[in-house]
Amino acid sequence: MDRKKDVVRFQNVGMRYGLGPEVFHDMSFGVKAGSFRFLVGPSGAGKSTLLKLMYLAHRPSRGLIHMFGHDTATVARKDMPAMRRRIGVVFQDFRLIDHLSALDNVALPLRVAGANEEQLSDHVAELLRWVGLENEIHSLPSRLSGGQQQRVAIARAVIGRPDLLLADEPTGNVDNTIAMRILYLLEELNKIGTTVIIATHNEALISRFKFPQLRIEDGRVIDTGAETGAPASRTTNEAAGRGS
Repeated sequence: MDRKKDVVRFQNVGMRYGLGPEVFHDMSFGVKAGSFRFLVGPSGAGKSTLLKLMYLAHRPSRGLIHMFGHDTATVARKDMPAMRRRIGVVFQDFRLIDHLSALDNVALPLRVAGANEEQLSDHVAELLRWVGLENEIHSLPSRLSGGQQQRVAIARAVIGRPDLLLADEPTGNVDNTIAMRILYLLEELNKIGTTVIIATHNEALISRFKFPQLRIEDGRVIDTGAETGAPASRTTNEAAGRGS
C-alpha cells in the first residue's frame, strides 16, 4: 500500500454503548501506511474500543471510518471478509481454537488463504521458534500457559503479513525477555510494510522503543508522530544491541 496514504482514517467519530455516555466524541485522525504506533491512555480511556472499531467488530455511533481507502459504512457485505483478511489482530483473550495444536492455530489464516501445505509447515514452525515455542509446536492450547497462548496468538496474527496489525496488550502475559522478542518481531514486520498499532500499558517498552503514540485523552486521539513528524525509531545503542 502507498505509504503516503492512510491505512485508517477517522472523521468526527462518536462512539457510545447503548444509551450511555460517549466513549469517543468528534474523534478525527489518520494513520499512514507503514506507521508504527503505540496506543496509550489511562485504564477506561477506550483503547480496546478503538481497536474494535479498527478491526470492524464495532460500528461507530456517528462519523466516518475509512479503512484502506474505503468507507466502511458502504462496503458491501460480500467484500467485508476480504477487508478483514488484511487485518491481523492479537486479542487480549487470545481466541485460540481449543482442538488445534499451536502449529495448526498459527497456520489457520494461511490455510484459509489457500497456501501450499508443504511450505506452510516450515514457515509456521520457524515463526513459533522465533517466539520461543519450538518445544510446543504440537501442544493444544489447554497444555500451554497464558504467556505461551499469547505468543501463539501473536504468531497467528502476523503469519500472513497483514497490511494492518492491531495488538491489544500483546506483552501483558510474558516476561521482559519475551516481550522484547515480540516487539522486535513486530518491528521487523513493520519494516516490510505492515502498519502496526499496539495498545499497551508497558512503560518500559514505550520508553525503550520510542515509537510515536496515539494517545487517547478526553475521548479524542492525539498522534504524537503527527505533531513532531518524527519517524518511529530507537536509539543507536538499542538498535546495535538487538543482535546480541
